[in-house]
Amino acid sequence: MSENTKSANLVWEGNGLAFRALGGSGFQLRFDNPSGPEGASPMELVAVASGACTASDVISILQKKQQPVIGFEVNVIGLRATEHPKVFTEIDLEYVVTGHQIDSKAVERAIELSLTKYCSVNLMLEKAVKINHRY
Repeated sequence: MSENTKSANLVWEGNGLAFRALGGSGFQLRFDNPSGPEGASPMELVAVASGACTASDVISILQKKQQPVIGFEVNVIGLRATEHPKVFTEIDLEYVVTGHQIDSKAVERAIELSLTKYCSVNLMLEKAVKINHRY
């Protein structure tokens, strides 16, 4: 399978809406609905994917720009429609960057590059949902 192909296999656990998922990379996780400490809901994982994709881009760009980042996180809030299908209507991304003498222009540019060029998850999602961001 080429690197341009992603795969997953989901197996029902035989009770409720719990599934074990195995990604093509070998990574395993558990889905459950409603979500809880044993498994995430599919929509939670969409929010996680949104944050993880942009987080990887932004921290990579800041490292290449030699910014002295000592802490970094992305907080994601997905606002859902009240009626079915309960799709995300907005996704809010809050970037929290800490370090010494970090150039705010470098942070702005890293976020911009992630959201307009590199982050495939958010570039795909923005076709269906408004994505807001701040840092």
